[in-house]
Amino acid sequence: MFINRLYSNSNSILIKLLNNHSRNLFNVINNYKNPTFQLINHPSFFSSINVIPNRTYAKLTQGKFKTYTPRTPGLRWLKRPVNDHLWKGKPIRKLTVPKKKNSGRNHHGCITVRHQGGGHKRRIRVIDFYRWDPSPHEVIRIEYDPNRSAHLALLRNTINETYSYIIAPYNLQPGTIVRSFRRSSNNESVQTFQDSEITKVIPIEKGNCMPLKLIPVGTTISCIGLKPDGPAILCRSAGVSAQLVRTGEKGYAQVKLKSSEVRLIHVDCCATIGTISNPDHQHATLGKAGRSRWLGVRPTVRGVAMNAVDHPHGGGRGKSKGNRHPVSPWGVLAKGGKTRKKPNKWVIKPRPRR
Repeated sequence: MFINRLYSNSNSILIKLLNNHSRNLFNVINNYKNPTFQLINHPSFFSSINVIPNRTYAKLTQGKFKTYTPRTPGLRWLKRPVNDHLWKGKPIRKLTVPKKKNSGRNHHGCITVRHQGGGHKRRIRVIDFYRWDPSPHEVIRIEYDPNRSAHLALLRNTINETYSYIIAPYNLQPGTIVRSFRRSSNNESVQTFQDSEITKVIPIEKGNCMPLKLIPVGTTISCIGLKPDGPAILCRSAGVSAQLVRTGEKGYAQVKLKSSEVRLIHVDCCATIGTISNPDHQHATLGKAGRSRWLGVRPTVRGVAMNAVDHPHGGGRGKSKGNRHPVSPWGVLAKGGKTRKKPNKWVIKPRPRR
């Protein structure tokens, strides 16, 4: 008797749910002109059949930093930029190689680069600085790279389904299609553009790579090469960009760097449209000395605090460097002094000196 009553109650509840669901569907169909399209996009449809909509990515938050309650002395001055849009998982294993640490020592074991050693384990991300593949690539996600200040963009080739890393321009969204027009002689579309004298039909969008001769004057560029067949060398740090001042079909283009230096670069060298990502990196503070050690940076000892045998500023009574200009331990001028013996012929306008 109890089982029959329970069965009848469950049937009545199921009938009520079906009636409510059919009534909602009937109202949706009567209220909209296109029933099929509006039915799928109606929120009641997703709630009734438990369909999860597409994932929404976090937006960029430039100028916003995360601070902490000073529960410990190391958290009092800690300030980090908010990067909620970064990928929370691990990188693709096939696109990484192990990084062997030498702590600034050469093959003899002597220290050649000071203030290096320790730090967390890292794997080097294999980044495509050449961008020879002309196929369209889709941006899958934006990742953190422990080996550089800028962020990385994971690209997927839409033709052969291969993956690669590039340095991500600022505000590059997942799902964007980026291309490389570096091999213009092998690209039929670029040939038609050049034959019809409409070279600017090539999309000048962030993330696209192309020679300097195809970029309009005044465009913000980054990841600039110094050789026509070489990789990107200049403007690869966080928040850095350059501006194209002058270009042409042949010869050399003039590029104004972030330091206000104007430099000659061949027009066949590659460049990427846009500014490098993570512009708030320069405003972050570590908060404590231990966090600097995690990054592989060892302490720096002042020359005044050393003995005379160890540094030109060492020795003497008190904190005095002997009325000498600041120099390195090997006597090279350290602050503002000119050390270049021959001028650089590729620099048209040097950067302003202090």
